[in-house]
Amino acid sequence: MKRNTLVLGLMIVGISLMLWAGWHNLRNRRIAMQKAQANHVMLTPAQPGQTADEDDSAMMDPGAKLRGKTAPGFTLKDLDGKKVSLADYKGRPVLVNFWATWCAPCKVEMPWFEELRKQYAAQGFEILGLTDDADAGKDVIAKVAKKTGVTYPILLTDGKVQTAYGGLDYLPMSFYVDRNGTIVEVTAGLGSKDEIEANIKKTIASGMTAAVKGGE
Repeated sequence: MKRNTLVLGLMIVGISLMLWAGWHNLRNRRIAMQKAQANHVMLTPAQPGQTADEDDSAMMDPGAKLRGKTAPGFTLKDLDGKKVSLADYKGRPVLVNFWATWCAPCKVEMPWFEELRKQYAAQGFEILGLTDDADAGKDVIAKVAKKTGVTYPILLTDGKVQTAYGGLDYLPMSFYVDRNGTIVEVTAGLGSKDEIEANIKKTIASGMTAAVKGGE
């Protein structure tokens, strides 16, 4: 009887230790994930199931090839079938953001974009959201856009514009274009709201500086 009691007691202790170890491990994993998210970038492959590119240098600075150059022009249709061109916004600072309906980080930053768009509207700032999954259908895309609360133009891509912008290995991808059509900053993945605002301010200031120099 005593032996059975002892065995039962040891089993209870063993199970308790296993449960504690599992909880402790889960807690550590959650903390690590929270730190990783807080410390910066969340990258999502540009196509579901796609693996990371082996070109580490391109991953570290995806905007190296386009930063400082003229933003590639494009003419795409919005959700209402209206044609919208980047040239329509000449003289205004523009954020060209590539996103997809299945991209979770994209949907995190979109409400921030909407808020900052309104905040800097008086300075001519605009955002163009280019969907990287036009095959999803306009209804699905419109539903996601509405759910995230954005009212800025959502454009359906044609496949060619992605290539013009260097190809998209990851989403979200954002290109900050100043009033003169120059790409002043490129970001890949989800940064913080403060970082996005800093890039918007940089883009607005870049265009204003260039305009002042041109008028001298």
